[in-house]
Amino acid sequence: MIHEQAIIEPGAVIGKNTKIGPWTYISKDVVIGDNCEISSHVVINGPTKIGSGNRIFQFASIGEDCQDLKYDGEPTELIIGDNNTFRENCTIHRGTIQDNSLTQIGSNNLFMAYTHVAHDCMVGSHCILANNASIAGHVHVGDHAILGGMSGVHQFCHIGAHSFIAANALILKDVPPYVMASGQPAKPFGLNSEGMKRRGFDKSVILAVKRAYKEVYRKGLSVEDALKEINEVSADLPELQLFADFIANSSRGIIR
Repeated sequence: MIHEQAIIEPGAVIGKNTKIGPWTYISKDVVIGDNCEISSHVVINGPTKIGSGNRIFQFASIGEDCQDLKYDGEPTELIIGDNNTFRENCTIHRGTIQDNSLTQIGSNNLFMAYTHVAHDCMVGSHCILANNASIAGHVHVGDHAILGGMSGVHQFCHIGAHSFIAANALILKDVPPYVMASGQPAKPFGLNSEGMKRRGFDKSVILAVKRAYKEVYRKGLSVEDALKEINEVSADLPELQLFADFIANSSRGIIR
């Protein structure tokens, strides 16, 4: 299962049935779960914890020191969940002490070739980052979000669950849940209603979110006034409350 030309430092923990290809390097502070497949020429540094069922393709760099100039070798961590796929040349960096000393990735995500996850990012589950998509430091990405190829997200931005970021988009402010964004800088272009349908959202929920979207983006209201209108009907709909809470808690402001 572990190729004789792989370099595994003493102290690394490798789970059952995990395959490791030749010329791959795994440092002492790495824990890898069961049933993972790690190709050749992969570098995994730590402290890093990787769950079960993950696939890491050739030339990926996982758990490396971050590129933040303030980083001075402090012990920070990367935690990765289960059943993720990291394609060729992905780069995933650990956190910094300026945040929570942690970069964290959920489960069942796809990171296509040349994608980058910077220090202190929090990525949910069931997300897709297409080729060359990059998220800067301290970015949070909600569950089921999709980032198109060559898209870039500015540091500290939040990407809401079920949102869709178009190819080549430049995200400078927060993108609320369910919203589609495109352009440089990115602007809202309706709801990701097709994605919501595919994930089993009820028609009545999709309609309620569409109405909330109009309050924020189509009626010329301030964010505060739009939230007042949304909160009157969101109490019984957790999906709608997610939309309202995200906007209310945005520190950078939302795209408009």
